[in-house]
Amino acid sequence: MVEVTWQLGSTSVYGTLLRPARDGQVPGVVMVAGSGPTDRDWNSPLLPGSNGSARLIAESLQTIGFASLRYDKRASGPHVQENMRVLIGKLDLQSHVDEFAGAVRTLASQDFIRNDRMFAVANSEGTLHALNYQIHAPAIPLAGLVLIGAPGRSVGAVARGQVAEQARALPNGDALMALYDQAIDRFLAGQPMAPDPSLPEGAQTLLRALETPANQPFARELWTADASTLLPQVDVPMLVVIGKKDIQVDWQADGEPLQSLTEWSLTEWSSATRCYCDLAQPAARQHVSQVARTGLQRSHGFGVAEWPRGVLSQRTRRFAADQTNQLSQFGRGQVHM
Repeated sequence: MVEVTWQLGSTSVYGTLLRPARDGQVPGVVMVAGSGPTDRDWNSPLLPGSNGSARLIAESLQTIGFASLRYDKRASGPHVQENMRVLIGKLDLQSHVDEFAGAVRTLASQDFIRNDRMFAVANSEGTLHALNYQIHAPAIPLAGLVLIGAPGRSVGAVARGQVAEQARALPNGDALMALYDQAIDRFLAGQPMAPDPSLPEGAQTLLRALETPANQPFARELWTADASTLLPQVDVPMLVVIGKKDIQVDWQADGEPLQSLTEWSLTEWSSATRCYCDLAQPAARQHVSQVARTGLQRSHGFGVAEWPRGVLSQRTRRFAADQTNQLSQFGRGQVHM
């Protein structure tokens, strides 16, 4: 394990590089975290538990001959405070793509990496950054992408679904959703949101976060971002994975549009393009690739089980082994359609 860093403007990006114990050049995988303060291991201070699914997948990939680089976004990890003093009001979608591009260059610069066998494993919001990187003719193109928990609708539509789910339990839920929609329309038009005070505190918190100057212009751009509009522009193999226990993206509402695009790709794209959409298995997979338990409670739009330490480790390592087997077949062109 090697800790690496690279400059991006006046800030630094920090990551962890794993190299397999074998001679010669090997394929490389850049791992991209999801939204908010999710770190390089795909842990978040906003969520209970710390299974570190990205770390587990990277370690499993290492045992079968894949090098990997996972990194902290500049708005996450131990350096977030020093970074945000510089980045407030400057973060946008492109800045996240620039972070990812820096990771690709850093991994590709290692003499043991095959630059023609570079892959991305991205989760949630990170899938948008990996897709945006690939569709803009990068100097180091990816040979394939693994998209875990990708939104098949706009991010705003995904969030609205979560708010609507909570509003359904309230007697005036429809009226509250109308007020929410009006505030969002003002936000997208560049006007003050002025949310109605009768909105629940959870919705108020979300709206205030969106409108915070420190989150602009990123929040407004992200709100309309949609993996389904990017997917058809990618001409390399892709593996799309959404778990049935994921309650941030929905395996049907988000998965089915992506699945329809992958099915279309098999007949309309070049014969060199393979795209596989795994929507059904494993049924217990959640949004940050943690393993769900029966009776999981929903909280804040995320569903992360708090297992006893030994059980969580055993189950997440079993998941990592299963996931790695899929990724290994995918990376070697052995995914069956």
